[in-house]
Order: sequence, then C-alpha cells, then structure tokens
Amino acid sequence: MKANPHHHVYTPVSKKRFHLGDKYQLFLMALPFLLLVFVFSYLPLYGWIYAFYDYRPALPLSQNEFVGFRWFTSLVSNEFQREEVFRVMRNTFAISTLGLLTSVLPVIFAIFLTEIKNAPFKKIVQTLTTLPNFISWVLVYSFAFMLFSVDNGFLNNLLINMNVIDQPLNVLGSDNHTWLSMTLWGVWKGLGWGAILYIAAITGIDPELYEAARVDGANRYRLMWHVTVPGIIPTFFVLLVLGIANFINSGFEQYFVFKNAINMEHIEVLDLYVYNIGIENNNFGFATAVSILKSIVSLILLFAANSMSKLVRGEGVI
Repeated sequence: MKANPHHHVYTPVSKKRFHLGDKYQLFLMALPFLLLVFVFSYLPLYGWIYAFYDYRPALPLSQNEFVGFRWFTSLVSNEFQREEVFRVMRNTFAISTLGLLTSVLPVIFAIFLTEIKNAPFKKIVQTLTTLPNFISWVLVYSFAFMLFSVDNGFLNNLLINMNVIDQPLNVLGSDNHTWLSMTLWGVWKGLGWGAILYIAAITGIDPELYEAARVDGANRYRLMWHVTVPGIIPTFFVLLVLGIANFINSGFEQYFVFKNAINMEHIEVLDLYVYNIGIENNNFGFATAVSILKSIVSLILLFAANSMSKLVRGEGVI
C-alpha cells in the first residue's frame, strides 16, 4: 500500500515542540512580574556599596572615603555599637516571637467566623475586622491618641468621671509592656485580613467529611476540632514557615509613629534603628552595614525554615 505523501504523521518531536511552545508562553506571562521583582528587589542591592564608604550626601561616591570593612568590624569591636545592635536585635526578636505566637489568633477567628449562621451579621463582622488592615499606621496612632491621650483622651476622661483614677494615665508615653502593646496593635490591625486565607482554606474542605462526621455523631465543636482544624493545618504551617523566614522583618511604620523618648529603649527594632542611624544621624555607611547583616540573618532563617518544613511536611517552601 502506497503511503499518502500529504498525510501528517504525529511524532514525538512535534509533541516536544508543542510543550516547548507552552513553556515559552508561560515564561512570557511571568516575565513582567520577574522584571518587577528584579527592579524593586534586586536592583536596589547596588546600594550595598555604601557600606564600604564613609558616605556624605551631595558628594559623588568617587569623592567619598573608601573605608573597606570598617563599619562591619565596628559591629564587633566597638562596645557601644555592639550593645546597641544587641538591644535592637533583642527587641526585634521579642516582638517577632510574640507575632508568631499570636499567629494562631486569625485561625481561631476564621473558624468561629465560618460558624456564624447569620449571613448579614457575618459580613458585618468580617468587614469591620478587615478594614483596619487598609488604614495607615499614622491614622492608627491618631486613633490611639484620641483614646489614650493624657489631655482630653477618651479613656482618661471616662475613668476620671467614674472616679476610678485621680490623675490621667500616660499610656502612650509609658515604657511598660511595650513589646506586648505593639503586638496587640498589630493583631488588631491584621486579624481580619489574616483570617481571609484560612476562611478560603475552610471553604475548600470536602463537605462529605462533615457529613460523615455528623453520621458518626459528632457535634458542632467536634466537627471544628476533628474536621476544620486538620483541614487548615497545612495552610497554617506554610504561613508559619514563611513567618519564621520573615522573622527579622518586624516592620518600620508602626514603631516609627509610636516611638517617643520614653519607650525608645524597647520599641526600636532593627528597621527603625537603621533609619535612625542612617537618616537622623547621617551615618549611611554604618546603617547600610547593619541592613546587610539583617539580610544575611533573614537568609539564614529562610533556609532554616525551609529545612524544618522538609522535616515536618516532607516538602519545602522554596
């Protein structure tokens, strides 16, 4: 039988070319996001060169004194700077640890929120708890100032009118429990937003699991404990590992607006310390060296968290 010369034979080569074409299309789709990451995350790393100069603003870098590793060695050799870096690292680790410990609160909130049967009330609660995430820390401090101000603050006026206290309380100017108060403000601001991912994970749980548990006689609380909680544990663990990897990045805006001369000892985290040293004290070289130290510690924590994820879950996050 003579073969038809116009008949196309599907070969593995054409299949391979088809798959290569798909890969190129996916790469082109991801290319804008890769460019954004490069521009905003990797390109600024050029600024690390300032850690090797005694940089003075308004002068070209070539006219500044090259000091080599002076700022890095001063982190260890200079006793005052060593104590200061240790202090801000202690504050950073303490506040970040409290943040990890309170990361279970959005899980609990999401579980109880999904158990609310009144749909309008459920939407109101979710909206009111999510809105603070979109409020800047400047407005949050303004709200805190209206509540706790010594002069005509709502709380002080209420307690004085009720004859509970004789003198107004200086809540914002106190250094008592600074770590805890900053953590609570962070929880208030991010509780509703943090619960969104867990609510999505709960809606993805197979309804047949709940039906099977009800058939076995499980009540409402046993359903939450034996079906809902195991269903969102993978999501919680992934976010926990990412939180550990981001452990040292405790933020800047919150502590910048809440800081004052009284609470500076315990509120100054690493990011705020870099700002104070670089911008306020005009020591850009040392501030850059400290920020490089922060990046190295963050990288170590990332790989440590990834190794822990592989041990516990059998797969990493990177």
